[in-house]
Amino acid sequence: MSNSLSTLFDKVWDAHVVRKIEDGPDVLFIDRHFIHEVTSPVAFLGMESRGVKVLFPERTFATADHNTPTINQHLPVKDALSANQLDALERNTAKYGISHWGLGNPKNGIVHVVGPENGITQPGMTIVCGDSHTSTHGAFGAIAFGIGTSEVEMVLSSQCIMQPKPKKMRISVNGMLSKAVTPKDVILYIIAKISASGATGYFVEYAGDVFENMSMEGRMTVCNMSIEMGARGGMIAPDETTFNYINGREKAPKGEAWDKALAYWQTLKTDEGATFDKEYTFSAADIEPMITYGTNPGMGLGISQHIPKAFDLEGGVSSYEKALSYMGFHEEDAMIGKPVDYVFIGSCTNGRIEDFRAFASIVKGRKKADNVTAWIVPGSHIVEQQIKEEGILDILTEAGFELRQPGCSACLAMNDDKVPKGKYAVSTSNRNFEGRQGPGARTLLASPLMAAAAAVTGVVTDPRELI
Repeated sequence: MSNSLSTLFDKVWDAHVVRKIEDGPDVLFIDRHFIHEVTSPVAFLGMESRGVKVLFPERTFATADHNTPTINQHLPVKDALSANQLDALERNTAKYGISHWGLGNPKNGIVHVVGPENGITQPGMTIVCGDSHTSTHGAFGAIAFGIGTSEVEMVLSSQCIMQPKPKKMRISVNGMLSKAVTPKDVILYIIAKISASGATGYFVEYAGDVFENMSMEGRMTVCNMSIEMGARGGMIAPDETTFNYINGREKAPKGEAWDKALAYWQTLKTDEGATFDKEYTFSAADIEPMITYGTNPGMGLGISQHIPKAFDLEGGVSSYEKALSYMGFHEEDAMIGKPVDYVFIGSCTNGRIEDFRAFASIVKGRKKADNVTAWIVPGSHIVEQQIKEEGILDILTEAGFELRQPGCSACLAMNDDKVPKGKYAVSTSNRNFEGRQGPGARTLLASPLMAAAAAVTGVVTDPRELI
């Protein structure tokens, strides 16, 4: 590749390299560090044992989300481990002067929801968190990725991290999306096409009409699930949609600082003719509402299709058969009409206001199915407030749904929101691994429209029939 032509990823990465190690990783400066109650306590213990301070506390932001309850948040947390982790986060952030949005704080919510909505996430930044779905922030033209506990300690103490530079992939989707096809369907379609490991070792840039026409909420959903095809992260070049979303938010630049930032942000795009290590191109017209049928996010299909005959997954045919056995499904089954016990809308994938608007568009004037338990969980208190102000809560209540309080909820079952063994959950979250939503739980990943259709019919339903 000519040195004069750079990808968006190159521009942001290279601007943050503090030091290159020959035949080794780059030392990368980190602009923003998000922490939560699960992966930070051990990192802080490491800091204490070494007598090290947090180098730039103003660059770190803490929120409680993973194992917080989604009802009665004003009461003491019952689970001892969860309570200890929440207390540790409060103590550690106070000790080191880090901003902390704990339970009850009006800014509290899921880390990858509150970062963007408060203007902390901005184009051209490097952003890390001890959470794999940090890739969400790439929607703003940032390099964002998850890190491990030892790396959390490294960033707290040095504001740098050692990382080998990933390879580059571009995925383009062009054309117009059909009725009821959402950003969640777009990313589930891509993962089904290239597999759950198809982007391993790469950082993905999403390009083309579909992403250019997408809202920021939609772009966050897509980048969020980049990790589910093995990618280190995903990003989308910032544009007017990005700038309009950020402008005026609390932590966004103001006045002259805004003008200066904007001038830089407008340079953040891949140069014409810059090369990628791998490229994929898809047509928007080929995508229909998607649903998963197996135990990884790559095992997905269009709602009108049937489960394919045994094929060779990474683990071979036996792993495919094992996945179907766990799910209680069979080759050539139709997905439409499959029973549903639980419906979950929320998580860092689909817990934003646009997702609840979509959900409400289908349940309006209908009733929740008697056989369905529904968990409706906003991604933050700000989203919760919007749900109330826009009249969405009235629509939900009238249809027989209850709104819960913000948190990660049933995405990963680290709290009380666990799907019982053998039960089926249509979930707007990001992972359908065995036991992800509770021991023995069976997860069908889908969009908020698909979740709403299942919630009012009690079975897997094509949302196009209800619109």
